Amino acid sequence: MKRMDSNLAELCRKGGVALVLAALTMMVPETAAAEEAKLSGANTAWVLTSTALVLFMTLPGLALFYGGLVQSKNVLSVFMQCFAIACLMSVLWLFGAYSLAFTDGGAANPLIGGISKMFLKGVSFDTLSGDIPESVFFMFQMTFAIITPALIVGAYPERMRFSAVLLFSGLWLLLVYAPVTHWVWGGGWLADLGVFDFAGGLVVHATAGTSALVLVKLLGDRQGFPTQLHPPHSPGLTMMGAAMLWVGWFGFNAGSALAAGGSAGMAMTVTHVSAATASLVWVIIEWQKFGKPSLVGIVTGTIAGLATITPASGFVGPLGGFCIGLAGGVGCYYAVAFVKERMKLDDSLDVFAVHGVGGMLGTFLAGIFAATSLGGVGYADGVTMGGQVVTQVIGIVATVVWSAVVTWIIVKIAEGAVGLRATDDEITEGLDLSYHGERDYNF
Repeated sequence: MKRMDSNLAELCRKGGVALVLAALTMMVPETAAAEEAKLSGANTAWVLTSTALVLFMTLPGLALFYGGLVQSKNVLSVFMQCFAIACLMSVLWLFGAYSLAFTDGGAANPLIGGISKMFLKGVSFDTLSGDIPESVFFMFQMTFAIITPALIVGAYPERMRFSAVLLFSGLWLLLVYAPVTHWVWGGGWLADLGVFDFAGGLVVHATAGTSALVLVKLLGDRQGFPTQLHPPHSPGLTMMGAAMLWVGWFGFNAGSALAAGGSAGMAMTVTHVSAATASLVWVIIEWQKFGKPSLVGIVTGTIAGLATITPASGFVGPLGGFCIGLAGGVGCYYAVAFVKERMKLDDSLDVFAVHGVGGMLGTFLAGIFAATSLGGVGYADGVTMGGQVVTQVIGIVATVVWSAVVTWIIVKIAEGAVGLRATDDEITEGLDLSYHGERDYNF
């Protein structure tokens, strides 16, 4: 204490008022500091807004985007799948998925969180997570848990049983999404390693994309794949859905700053730049290759750019946003053809090629464009660009392997429990009538 007093006296003699205040803050007991934690109205308002924006991405954004790409006899089934997944994931998030993702699992279990906050036990009106209510943080993260399994809907439309969709999605949230979320954002081993994933390149896109590829391999192709497929029944619906996704993505990426500040502002900026760049790249390649630029093509490029910038959005500057959008547009475009033509897999609406490849590519590039020399935020003390890139690769490999293996197990469970694939007659009639007794268009 005498040493601290002498230091304060020296600072006072030098007129270092701010330094004195900082030193005094260090002397305040931890309990007193904890008591002084206060709610930030500005940050709470921003995260509340972001929560609504991310839910808007699924309902109605993703539903319309996917719905326009399928045959008219299956559009309601896609809407139903997205809506039902949103409801089921919300309940499971409350029941325990949130706790598994964001509580401490203990040193003996580095892969998954605990169950201490099942049903939000211990969370009251006044409980804070940082400087926002924990209920708001719970809701914000819930919207991520909703959209991630909903992304996988694009892999299996027009041929998967509705009961299997629900069973698969529920198990997937608990066994794939919650563990990976804990690794990256819940204080797990990838967080300790220092992996960069600002808004879900690994947690959302790599998990969903990898799982989609495994699922379609086990489910089988659509009727007529690859030579006799029907074109999208309503590119207009797809464009409207893509526009909603673009706007909602600002909540997805900028909202992940959990504060209304510079980080959120830059995340929003690079998100928009990446989306615009990838859209132009995609449509230019398509125009050159086929002679006509398509609406479906340009909006698919938009989603590719958004997915690719997601993990890097809080770590890179405008140059990084542009370069990552450029890489996402090129990489995801050629990944579409590779999956369908070379791998012969009917990932119907390109979940792996757009979200999986985009998320992994963006996660890798985050390790490069985070450099201060390239306009990024820089690295932790003692970490070089090469070291960060190695960490990013470890995160990608771990996420892909876990997602693939566990998804294979989940698909086998669902197949044995309720059956996986609709019958040929149900597929021919269309899943709208076969499973839901309704049709969208009466003409």
